[in-house]
Amino acid sequence: MSTLQITASDVNKLRQQTGAGMMDCKKALTETNGDFEAAIDFLRKKGAKVAASRQDRESNEGVVIARTSADGKRGVIIELNCETDFVAKNAEFIAFANAIANEAVEQNPADIEALNKLSIDVENSRVTIGEATIDKTGKIGEKIGVSKYEVIEGEKVVAYIHGNYRLGVLVALTANVAGVEEAGKDVAMQIAAMNPVAVDKDGVDATTVQRELEIAKEQIRAEGKPEEMVEKISIGKLNKFYKDSTLLNQEFVKDPSKSVAQFLSTVDKGLTVTAFKRVALGA
Repeated sequence: MSTLQITASDVNKLRQQTGAGMMDCKKALTETNGDFEAAIDFLRKKGAKVAASRQDRESNEGVVIARTSADGKRGVIIELNCETDFVAKNAEFIAFANAIANEAVEQNPADIEALNKLSIDVENSRVTIGEATIDKTGKIGEKIGVSKYEVIEGEKVVAYIHGNYRLGVLVALTANVAGVEEAGKDVAMQIAAMNPVAVDKDGVDATTVQRELEIAKEQIRAEGKPEEMVEKISIGKLNKFYKDSTLLNQEFVKDPSKSVAQFLSTVDKGLTVTAFKRVALGA
């Protein structure tokens, strides 16, 4: 019985199609008797085994991608994780993250589970993001996967990526007017730097408000202030918290003489922020 000869050309062809290593491609073709489709399945199954074996590994490195739709009315942020900084800086890994973000902004899936069911083009074929992630895990040899997915919508959404894909921001504004793109970038950089807890005080959840009040009261009592003054002073401290920690009330970093709300009103009367998302790698 003759043995099928697997040529270097065959191996290279499969390697070009799949991106897998040379020895893996040769083994896949040998195991499948030179059947390219079966060899691709063999490699994908190998990747699935690698993915399964790495589920207990930490994957705190990666990239954060922020992207907006063509009409500028919707934006998404995805965080794609891997195990090492070396892989995170790889151009192919970053391109994969961008492909996922592009599909997410076009298809608008409801959550990560739905996102993983979307299809993308990989190596001249159409596979789901979940399948592509398993394939990449097999090829790269590290646990990878999407850990965060955020979406916002508005009249104008601006995206900003900071620090070599380590932090992404989306900000939704009330109008698409002249100068709003630049203003949106400035506000997004403000969010990246100052990490506000909400757009304004109305957006701060009740638990946070109560915690800030309790902390303020304990501080005031520790200073020896009389009990009848505690409530009044604590309200003042809460207002200071709103000024420091809510976006529209913060001092505008590029011009501290104005609040962010005042800065936006210089761009267009009534222009304001309706929502924002901030995703930091590994946070």
